[in-house]
Amino acid sequence: MRKIVAATAAVVLSAGLVSASPALAGGSKGEVDTTKLTKAVQVNGVLQHLRQLQTIANRNGGNRASGLPGYDASSAYVAKTLRAAGYTVRKQTFTFPFFAENGPATLTQLTPGEKTLETAVFTYSGSGSVTGTVVPTKDVIIPATPEPSSTSGCEASDFEAAPADPAIALVQRGTCDFGVKAANAKAAGYDAVIIFNEGNPERTELAVGTLGTPIDVPVVGLSYDDAVALVQDARSGGATARVTTDTVTDLERETHNLIADWPKRTKNDDQVVVVGAHLDSVPEGAGINDNGTGTAAILEIAEQMARTGYTKRAQRPVRFAFWGAEELGLLGSQHYVDTLSDANRSKIYANLNFDMLGSPNFVRLVYDGDGSAFGAAGPAGSGQIEKVFTDFFDGSGLQTDPTAFDGRSDYGPFIQYGIPAGGLFSGADDVKTPEQAAIYGGTAGETLDQNYHSAADDITNINTAVLGQLSDGAAHATATLALSKKGLYGDAARAKVRTSAKKAPAVTQGPQAQR
Repeated sequence: MRKIVAATAAVVLSAGLVSASPALAGGSKGEVDTTKLTKAVQVNGVLQHLRQLQTIANRNGGNRASGLPGYDASSAYVAKTLRAAGYTVRKQTFTFPFFAENGPATLTQLTPGEKTLETAVFTYSGSGSVTGTVVPTKDVIIPATPEPSSTSGCEASDFEAAPADPAIALVQRGTCDFGVKAANAKAAGYDAVIIFNEGNPERTELAVGTLGTPIDVPVVGLSYDDAVALVQDARSGGATARVTTDTVTDLERETHNLIADWPKRTKNDDQVVVVGAHLDSVPEGAGINDNGTGTAAILEIAEQMARTGYTKRAQRPVRFAFWGAEELGLLGSQHYVDTLSDANRSKIYANLNFDMLGSPNFVRLVYDGDGSAFGAAGPAGSGQIEKVFTDFFDGSGLQTDPTAFDGRSDYGPFIQYGIPAGGLFSGADDVKTPEQAAIYGGTAGETLDQNYHSAADDITNINTAVLGQLSDGAAHATATLALSKKGLYGDAARAKVRTSAKKAPAVTQGPQAQR
């Protein structure tokens, strides 16, 4: 999961109404009474699955990343559990460009004056160590403009001719993809690339993201403040630095999605509700919050829907999907949607996505499907899905905030094709505001998950209260979409969704950002 910026206080409720209990007494009444299911979905059941995923990571190098043994073992556990519950399970295999770090990247300014700078490698960076002259692009903007506007590195002409000796390009984040900047730098003769954050609001911290495709020169990130000093040194009297990366890329690594269907036909078999969570972790750790929690929650929901008989009463089929290679750019979900025929794609009624449901310093976040908070609405029907969630939590006396509906998790490939989507999230590396701390508790000024994308994202990195609350919300929405006779649109008519592809907006924040 990548960082998503949240708005504050979408629904104003008294902080005193917030329950610490994982069980939600209210919120289940409506056209579909989901009380039996939300009572059956227990936080203990979700934690049992999480403990299994932790054990799998412990036995497989400490992670569950796609293309590595821990992912295959996680998939085998999920498949066994689903088959035991009565589901038909299949693998959808695909190849992908695997990427991992053997060790952390380093960036040291050598002259004028030696200092170590905080850095991180960009996904699909090359491996190596380069010591050379630092050369900023011609169009670096310092001080930064209020809104993203820098075109630094977007054109080949932005780069001065590289010196004869090894040279390192210093490029500002801005309006084109990171991969374009890195490729232009390499074409201009540079041996390594530093991409620094642009300096606008929300773009000051250490820059990190994905190049989209592999490149054979080291590419690392830098914060805006550190870069300002480095640019000044480079332009005033010259600066040298050393960039070191230790990475591995395999262009044809194999992984898979896991897809589970209930074998019984429904009244509306052409209205498939796809309930998804990514199964993979980052290579750095076990990924118990990101995204063991989403995986464990929908696995528990699938089991309890079968046990309580909700699957027998479904008006439309529910398909549980466990995506591979999300951490490398939503590759599994993208492959799934791209490879459907137009006819089968049009049968997807809605997508529900659950990614990070147990963040320690949490906020209860609902994707802004109607665009009322962030201005970017999802496809028709997404607003109704958002309301399913907010009505549930409102009825339970629990505050929610909206989070940007910007395609940054596995719902992204679905909304590209006009398929309505929605979901829940408890936060990654955004900082909790004082207003949020007053409502949700926790610590203002700290990130929502301090162990995001690290080895410390283990079984101790879970807030069980929010995990139970969001699992119940996920169960309620799943059952509501499956059992509702009226459906999202107020009648039993088939949802009409566009099946022509349209380009998704580039990811703009977090470790998998593209620009």
